[in-house]
Amino acid sequence: MKEFTHIDEDGAVRMVDVTDKAATDRRAVAEGRIVMNRDTYERITDTRVKKGNVLETARIAGVMAAKRTSEAIPMCHPLFITGARVDFYPEPENHAFRIEAEVRVKGETGVEMEALHAVSVAALTVYDMCKAYDKGMTIEGIRLMAKSGGKSGVYQREGA
Repeated sequence: MKEFTHIDEDGAVRMVDVTDKAATDRRAVAEGRIVMNRDTYERITDTRVKKGNVLETARIAGVMAAKRTSEAIPMCHPLFITGARVDFYPEPENHAFRIEAEVRVKGETGVEMEALHAVSVAALTVYDMCKAYDKGMTIEGIRLMAKSGGKSGVYQREGA
């Protein structure tokens, strides 16, 4: 059986060769959170940010990030994404938004990095668009929630 590793026989780093792996339906879900002050949260929810609709811009940025993950993460395979979504869930009591990304592919390797990258870039986009109001925003808890497909099977984070 072929070993899938980033290290070749000489100890050098290389992209994993997935040539012999079967293409399967793969899905990954990631989440994160951006926390801000009350005024910034209200500006976003009332669409009063001077740069435009923050959440829609961040949604597009997250989807685009999923599609271009291999350009940002060394040794990450370029994938033909068959589906990607980024959603925002308001948390008014915390002045925060939970960000969730789901990415799908039919391929030889997983989409965990694409989902994580989508959440990260969506959160950074919110920060960028609102930093004039609140430089103290925090991005936190970016993590894989679920994945399916491929040899390693199904993963579901406990409590998710």
